[in-house]
Amino acid sequence: MNTKTVVKSSSAIEMLTGVALILTPDLVATILLGVGLNGSGVAIARLTGIALLCLAIACWPTNDVTAHAVRALFIYNLLAAVYLAYLRIGGGFVGAVLLWPVCVIHFLFALLLGRATFRRGVP
Repeated sequence: MNTKTVVKSSSAIEMLTGVALILTPDLVATILLGVGLNGSGVAIARLTGIALLCLAIACWPTNDVTAHAVRALFIYNLLAAVYLAYLRIGGGFVGAVLLWPVCVIHFLFALLLGRATFRRGVP
């Protein structure tokens, strides 16, 4: 899988997640974490959705994949995977059905983007 495909795939998933968080934050939280949100949680989730949407738009490859986009998505996916694993293992979110699959997806994207990030001469 080439770097442009990985960046486009990661950006597309984050774009969809961002839109979902903006439109239905409580549903996303319930599906991902197994619990709903209160008033302030909804506000923070929508703000997070806006941030994810902006990240996806900023990293979306046009003609070429930039090193900045690859690095940004690598760091995001790595930290997201670590945090989601923490939530499942140490955070008490044991009833969350999609938490492990989403964690694995972020970890796989981090591996693919990390390979491109640290490979010499490739953005």
